[in-house]
Amino acid sequence: MFPSCVSNGSADSLFVKRLRPALMRLRHVYLGLCVLGVVAPYSQFIPWLMQHGLDMDLFMRELFATRIGAFFAFDVVVSALALFVFVFTERTVARVRHVWLPVVATLVVGVSLGLPLFLYMRQRCLDASTV
Repeated sequence: MFPSCVSNGSADSLFVKRLRPALMRLRHVYLGLCVLGVVAPYSQFIPWLMQHGLDMDLFMRELFATRIGAFFAFDVVVSALALFVFVFTERTVARVRHVWLPVVATLVVGVSLGLPLFLYMRQRCLDASTV
């Protein structure tokens, strides 16, 4: 289990004070992963889109043309579903607001943006609770 984010004593306060800079850096790592999560997939999708347009039939045929393509497609779908469960569970635990943002990000870009965005939002709440 993760250490408590709420300080409840002097030993915990010292632990939180030492941990806080690392947590802030972790938040920045999540933001960097958000950028990478948009740039990397779209670097492949946008050229395909420019060449073929929004041809969903062709998109699905090419996605499932090989077993390895289908493997990755199913992996992403299951990962997205797991992320949605995690997001809606953690919204009450970590008191994360605006949980619709990572859901929309996942539907528009993918798990590569939705997950780090939610982790960033969650980390901000955890950081705020250690003050």
